This record gives sequence, C-alpha cells and structure tokens, in this order.
Amino acid sequence: MGPFRVKQPLPSREVREASPFILLHHAGPHIIDPAHPMERLGPHPHRGFEPVTFLFHGQARHRDSMGNHGILNAGDVQWMTAGSGVLHSEGPTDEFLARGGTLELIQLWVNLPAKHKMTTPKYQDIASSKIPVHTVTGNGQPLNLHVVAGTYDGVTGPAETFSPVLAMTSTFDAGVDVELDLPHATSLIYILHGGVILNDDHAINERYMVVLDEDPAPFRLRTTSPGSMIILSGAPLNEPIAMHGPFVMNTEEEVRAAYRDFAGGKMGTLEE
Repeated sequence: MGPFRVKQPLPSREVREASPFILLHHAGPHIIDPAHPMERLGPHPHRGFEPVTFLFHGQARHRDSMGNHGILNAGDVQWMTAGSGVLHSEGPTDEFLARGGTLELIQLWVNLPAKHKMTTPKYQDIASSKIPVHTVTGNGQPLNLHVVAGTYDGVTGPAETFSPVLAMTSTFDAGVDVELDLPHATSLIYILHGGVILNDDHAINERYMVVLDEDPAPFRLRTTSPGSMIILSGAPLNEPIAMHGPFVMNTEEEVRAAYRDFAGGKMGTLEE
C-alpha cells in the first residue's frame, strides 16, 4: 500500500469478509532510517465505509479534504468516516522521518450500513489518554484491554460507530490466563506479535488471525510469549457488498457513481 509493505489477513482466500469488518492491514514494524526516508501515502479517495488506524509504534500525520489534520502517537487511534466521500493522505510525520525509529500500525475498514453510506464524512482523533483500560484477571498475569469502541464488561470506548462494534487492543505479557466473552456474531483476533492459545487447543502465532464461531461462548485465552493483539467483535450487516478499490458500496452502479463523483471533484481537493 503506497510506501508500506503490509500483511493482509482480511480479506484472504480463507476469509473473504467478516461483516462488518471488510479489510485489515498490518503495516510494519518498519524501521525508518533518516538517511532513506519513507514517502507518505498521497491523497486518495474513500466512500461508503470507515477507515480506522491503530498506531502501535511511531508517529503519523493525517490530512483530509474536510480540513481535518491530526498527529497520531503510539497508542492513538484515528477513526474516520468516509461516508459520501473524502480525500485523505497519511504517513509518518516529518519530525519522525528526521529522527527515525519504528513505525507499526493496523488499518481496519469497517463497513457502513446502507442507510449511512452517504452520511457526511467525519474524523475522530482519539488520543491514547482518552482510551479506557479494562483489566481482566484470571489464573495468571492480568490482561489489559484498551477499549477503543463499543462496551466490554461495563467499560465503553470513546469512538462513535454506526453499527454495533467492539474494538480493543492489548499489549500483553507471557503467562496471561483469562476468560473472554465477546458480544457479537462476528469476532476476530489478530496477533501482531507473540503467541496465544485459545481453549487449550488452538495456538495462534504472530501475524495470524482467528475468526471465532458465530455467537461464540466465553473462551479461554492464554499467552505463551509477550506480544500485542487487536480484538474485534461486530454485528453483521447482512447487506450486499460491492467493493472496488477505495470504495465500498452495496451495488456496482453505486461504485461507478463513486468513481464519477471522484473524477468530477465532488469529494473535495487536497494538496499534499
């Protein structure tokens, strides 16, 4: 994706979609060398869904055709609603490129319900200090869950969503042994680093994603090494999907209309 080399567990040959989640990219960890700076991902359009960025390491900058501008530091989240259409650009800040370091992020695409596809675009800049941490205890080390969106065990994240979505991140130690109970029919766990075991018999290594059964029962999670992960749970939209490039709509005609509107300048302009 532009200057980034990414892992893509969703969509894949095994999992084409997991409504309402339609894409997950893991970029990095990428070592930024000031002597060989990375380019930013230049202005590009989106319509019909919500691109969400979870920054695990580094510093990144966002700009869009609505006039929004945000700087993300490690632990921050950018939740953008593309809605009827927006242009945006993203990538390492100039300051981070100059000093160098590790850049790592997850980008998630969350589908919008048909009735909200053409909603007014908006941007939620969520600092890590605004993300509540819920600690789950069990038989071993505790597990800290950073609740970005939705509600888990009475703790509600700050992100506003258009359908029921739970999104949490966690950086964990070895020796965690807890029980988790996710609320929605679609539930995913992606391991960035480290390893976990589910229900004593399913080992998940880093850079792998597991899709839980529909309406999953509570399950046991044990960690075998230090690492990090993202946990997602959402209510399926049960609507047709027409997806091409940067647009996610319900019909092919709506996708063609998105391309026409983009070419006609109806999604605004953005100078890099």
